[in-house]
Amino acid sequence: MSQIYIHPTAEVDVKARIGQGTRIWNYCQVRESAVIGDNCIIGKDVYIDQSVLIGSRVKVQNGVSVYNGVTIEDDVFVGPHVCFTNDLIPRAFNDNWSVTATIVRRGASLGANSTIVCGITIGEYAMVAAGAVVTKDVPAYALVKGNPARVAGFVDRMGNRTDNG
Repeated sequence: MSQIYIHPTAEVDVKARIGQGTRIWNYCQVRESAVIGDNCIIGKDVYIDQSVLIGSRVKVQNGVSVYNGVTIEDDVFVGPHVCFTNDLIPRAFNDNWSVTATIVRRGASLGANSTIVCGITIGEYAMVAAGAVVTKDVPAYALVKGNPARVAGFVDRMGNRTDNG
């Protein structure tokens, strides 16, 4: 098995579980009870909140924030500066706050600077275009883009259009 690599500037809580072959780069923070699978790449300046679940062979690019309540399955690509939310009614003073779950299914691809609003599921091998604001569930193999994100076509497992779009 290949070794785990954690850059000296990264902060990884002792209660986080990191899979074999995973590499965590500069200035990352991985909080308690986070689980990251095997052979992942966690880019520079990534924040992974407590209890986040990340599968194997996931690539999380620089500057991503993954908040409590997010589950990312195997083989997902998370582009630079993607932001996940976990609060449908954000307030600094909300005494009744609770985490709202989000699931990113196997093989999905999230483009740079996309925002993933909590409480949704992004389907298997779906593709979210750069800058999209995803506010609703995304079907498997769908290509979504815009604000709010809308289905613009469909892709295969490799991201190639299948709808002649």
